Amino acid sequence: MSRKIFGPAAGADADANKAPAEAKPVAERRIHARPLMGLTDLSASKETQPVGAFGASLNQLNERGKRAEEIEKKLASGQTVVELDTSLIDPSFVSDRMPLTEEALSDLVEAIRETTQLSPILVRPHPDVPGRYQTAFGHRRTRAVSLLGIPVRAIVREMTDEEMVVAQGQENHARKDLSYIEKARFAQRLEARFNRDTIMTAMSVYKSDLSNMLTVAHRIPEDISDAIGPAPKTGRRGWIQFADLMKSPKVIEAARKTATAADLQAKDSDERFNAVLAALKPGAPKSKTEAWSSTSGEKLAKVSSNAQRVVVTVDRKQSPGFADFLLMRVKDLYAEFEKNGAGKGT
Repeated sequence: MSRKIFGPAAGADADANKAPAEAKPVAERRIHARPLMGLTDLSASKETQPVGAFGASLNQLNERGKRAEEIEKKLASGQTVVELDTSLIDPSFVSDRMPLTEEALSDLVEAIRETTQLSPILVRPHPDVPGRYQTAFGHRRTRAVSLLGIPVRAIVREMTDEEMVVAQGQENHARKDLSYIEKARFAQRLEARFNRDTIMTAMSVYKSDLSNMLTVAHRIPEDISDAIGPAPKTGRRGWIQFADLMKSPKVIEAARKTATAADLQAKDSDERFNAVLAALKPGAPKSKTEAWSSTSGEKLAKVSSNAQRVVVTVDRKQSPGFADFLLMRVKDLYAEFEKNGAGKGT
């Protein structure tokens, strides 16, 4: 699916380029900070511009200011990729991924080292902290690039909270490595701030799919899913089956104990999921098995019994005569059983 990135309303650039009817006094002009360029807007009316060498220097600053304004207009429409210091970038206000393993992070770092950062991240100017940025998508790329000590390639765009989560969700939907439990937890976090229509748009899912995701996320405590990890090979059915078992405090505690066991943590995420699920499933009734043999040691039958049934197995190849004898006597044995009154009430 193509990424949908929101920008300013149509016609914003055209309005910005219109000349004002009359120049405002310098004192009334707003200083426009441009943290990307490290400049402020120093443009002034011709009447206030000094002459000579100082005037020439100020004119150069004005030209740089105009250039900065042009760049910021392009940034606002998402047409320009810039390089940002990773120390100025904060994560999204809603998390969408589980922590990256050291191995996966190392692989990403090496990939960027060899081929450079091919896909830019998307950020917005931080709504609460001037001079900083907030990530819509590209958290892992930002972390990998920061370890390389180089700027991150980014598109900067003004976005509302709703526009940001839609961009974030649709980017994640297009990625194949986002697991089902990560999507479910992302949906749960969005639910705290947005209505379901917005969540369905952000995640490109139907109402029933969203309901399943939210059920999974609400039933499985985060510390348990954290201990299991993203389980990338485990799909919707597996996690729904897991969630269906998490209906009592006893089962939840058993899942927590199994998932956090040291020996299980040494395994990969999908193996942890399968181990915890197996531990929660009701086991088959334990059976007791014994072999019947003749006085001469010949195998006659195998008898398995548990709380639910008794099974007598006779191998016709080894004991054909006993098999036929047993078939003929079964009815007689039951008749004798009833005659002695033992069959009443059964």
